[in-house]
Amino acid sequence: MQLSSLTNENMIFLNMSLTTKAEVIAKLVEALYDSGKITSKEEFTQAIYDREAISETGIENGFAIPHGKADCVKEAAFAVMTTEGIVSDWESLDPDNEVKHIIMLAIPKSEGGSTHLDLLATLMEKMSDEEYTQKLFASQTVQELYQNLDHEEQKEQKDIVYTKTIVAVTACPAGIAHTYMAAQALEKAGNELGVKVYVEKQGANGIEGKLTTEQLQEADAAIFSVGVAVKNEERFHHLPITKTPVAEPLKDAKSIINRALEKAENFEKGDFDSSTQTPEKISVGEEIKQAVMTGISHMVPFVVAGGMILAFAVLISQQFDLVEMYNTPGTWLNSFRLLSGGLLGTLLVPVMAGYMAYAIGEKPALVSGFAAGFAANLVGGGFLAGMLGGLIAGYSVRFLKKILPAKGAFSGFISFFLYPVISTLWIGLIMFFVIGEPVAWLNNALTNFLRGLQGTNAILLGIVIGIMTSFDLGGPVNKAAYAFCVSVMGEGVLLPYAIFASVKMVSGFAITLTTLIEKESYTTEELEAGRTTWLLALGGITEGAIPFMMKHPLQVMLSLCTGSAVCGGIVAISNIGLNVPGAGIFSMFLLDYSNTSVSPFIGSAVWLGAAIVGAIISTAILVPLMRKDRLKGKA
Repeated sequence: MQLSSLTNENMIFLNMSLTTKAEVIAKLVEALYDSGKITSKEEFTQAIYDREAISETGIENGFAIPHGKADCVKEAAFAVMTTEGIVSDWESLDPDNEVKHIIMLAIPKSEGGSTHLDLLATLMEKMSDEEYTQKLFASQTVQELYQNLDHEEQKEQKDIVYTKTIVAVTACPAGIAHTYMAAQALEKAGNELGVKVYVEKQGANGIEGKLTTEQLQEADAAIFSVGVAVKNEERFHHLPITKTPVAEPLKDAKSIINRALEKAENFEKGDFDSSTQTPEKISVGEEIKQAVMTGISHMVPFVVAGGMILAFAVLISQQFDLVEMYNTPGTWLNSFRLLSGGLLGTLLVPVMAGYMAYAIGEKPALVSGFAAGFAANLVGGGFLAGMLGGLIAGYSVRFLKKILPAKGAFSGFISFFLYPVISTLWIGLIMFFVIGEPVAWLNNALTNFLRGLQGTNAILLGIVIGIMTSFDLGGPVNKAAYAFCVSVMGEGVLLPYAIFASVKMVSGFAITLTTLIEKESYTTEELEAGRTTWLLALGGITEGAIPFMMKHPLQVMLSLCTGSAVCGGIVAISNIGLNVPGAGIFSMFLLDYSNTSVSPFIGSAVWLGAAIVGAIISTAILVPLMRKDRLKGKA
């Protein structure tokens, strides 16, 4: 690779009389600007100082690597400077480092996976080679240094006997300098110690040197030398992990490797979970499932926070006779009611749809994904419409990126203007004129159907509400049941919402029980999620079961609807009521017994017991169905 293609002799300065970091940065930025590599000196200077604020860019042996990512960078490049004296105010990883050799990297913000980035990565790896840097900075003229950039002597290869194996990840905020130099330092130190070190670099080029299943299985320990979060960290859970700042290997990589091996001696290595490996290419179905999981994982904290705040507000209003304050705009209790309502009613679906779109179309798809979720709220489509909108938004942006790639001088305009505007307009047309009408018709039809059941057999009403509540876990059918229960509550009919509130706990309880009993049918990620659905259920939150229904729709829907029908029938028999839209377990303290002779103790026990019985029935159906699929190789 020709490093000289990323610079020119006008961006190389030898034996300059500059003595401060600010002077050096200003001079190198000006050189990049004069050479047409950047369009704004001020913007790029700010990017350099933003990176300097994160961690030191001085390394050792007189070397410093300031670097910045910015939209003003037209193409990846670097400038070089040596100074006559020491740049005394340049902060370095090595406190004794006296900076005299500086290489400034300029990286386009939208750059990814290009030849230019490969060249910059090569430069950073070469900077870790002491022989290379000594020859480079011994150059007497600008022309000689320029030529020495691509000079590489043949080195004698020595046979090394490896006694241990370590897997490592390096990653820094900019994704260039420290990422590659840390990787080089770990590999070099490993060779000197007789330890084979496989390094995965998670940088501006994406993931390079991706660790294989065999490497992860055979490794004795793992090292994370990072300044950002490690991608797919679950792959390393079977290994002892030593974490360090990304720059630490540049100071003393050998001690890091020794610490990792010492940690491994006192660590019982677990079994490698092959399900944590992400295949290079996945099916559309698997991609959709991953997108749904991404949306759900970002949505659940909003559900928990909103549900709990609403529950406490309702409980306080009932127990302290503050119902009027609860309903009066401007009061503190009403404000918390509105806050929780905003989290649950306004933000929930947009957050889910936005991050589903993000999982497919990456950052440019966030805007249209959020717009899809907001539009789903406007058309009353609930979670199902939001999911569909999020998927459409994600794939729409991916298509736009394919036919209109963000490259060249207009890459910023394309990424930050065309992608969000075009995809948002498109998703608006789809949601309002294609999805909206059918969803509205379905909601009205289901609500009218439930109204027709009033005055007939209460058990039948309970069964139907139970089935509708768990049929789509927050979609149009669930929302129709909710709308009916709330509307008749205003008419003084309190039984339907008591049924609805109890049934909402069935799905979460059932999924937790199923994942505890039939562990072999679920991945590690699904088992972790399954352990928390019962907690969400206590808050009246059904969304925790959505990922499981998405993966096994018929099995989960059949089991949950059956258990929920039983739960609804039991609550209907008791004839207890609920006159406040409560949440989960807290509704037990707000039940109304005016239409029944059942005591509060018995009534609350029946109400909660109905959810538990429904969950047990659902589990009894779902476990054998999942086991059957697993034995057939489908689970």
